[in-house]
Amino acid sequence: MNRSSVKETLLQTYPHRVELHAHTSPVSACSEISPQMMAEIYKEKRYDAVVVTNHFWHTSKDAKTYVNKYMEGYQQTKEAGEQLGISVLLGAEIRFTENCNDYLLYGVTSEMLEEIYDLLPYGLGQFRSTFPLENSVLIHAHPFRDGVTLVSADLLDGVEVFNMHPGHNSRIALASKYAAKFDFSIITAGSDFHHLNRDHEAGAALRSKFLPNDSFELASLLKKGDYLLEISDSNLIIP
Repeated sequence: MNRSSVKETLLQTYPHRVELHAHTSPVSACSEISPQMMAEIYKEKRYDAVVVTNHFWHTSKDAKTYVNKYMEGYQQTKEAGEQLGISVLLGAEIRFTENCNDYLLYGVTSEMLEEIYDLLPYGLGQFRSTFPLENSVLIHAHPFRDGVTLVSADLLDGVEVFNMHPGHNSRIALASKYAAKFDFSIITAGSDFHHLNRDHEAGAALRSKFLPNDSFELASLLKKGDYLLEISDSNLIIP
């Protein structure tokens, strides 16, 4: 079997494309992408699903007020997706107040987010020792970007090796070596989509045999490891 036929077999076996890292405005203040635009762009790019992973930071607001606003952005994107025929899943890119690290959380509910919000001031270590994530996964986003602090591998479920944001140097080679060194069973790829007109959208995808119904099914899929990663719409990676 030649290389092109192997690739075609893999594409047919793993037909569903999921964006794992994307931000909508105004929940993520750094994003230029409205919920409606997010659904439209990824539908046009032939994705089956997009995970909304807006920034989730501690502020002066109480947990319920903050999470209600956070969920509003997700619901708007989900409704737009339903109209267009693209699935929208709930995720979060959380940051503890101890440093500038970001962690992608898959397998989450609004109720969980309220509890997590109140734990953000206490750091990753205490969070992992007190908050169960049996049906979720916590992924270190872009661990080698400027300003990021490496943490104990025991606190992580996986690593976002391929962060395709064109405006940041995420040092993919170092992230790949790091994931191999600590033998992480979960590695991910994401566009980290924020901006228009910068070839920013659809830079990466998870390819799966089935389309997850929610972020808990996505977390389960990641744990099982039966998926491919796709970079720039043509390059396949077997994790």
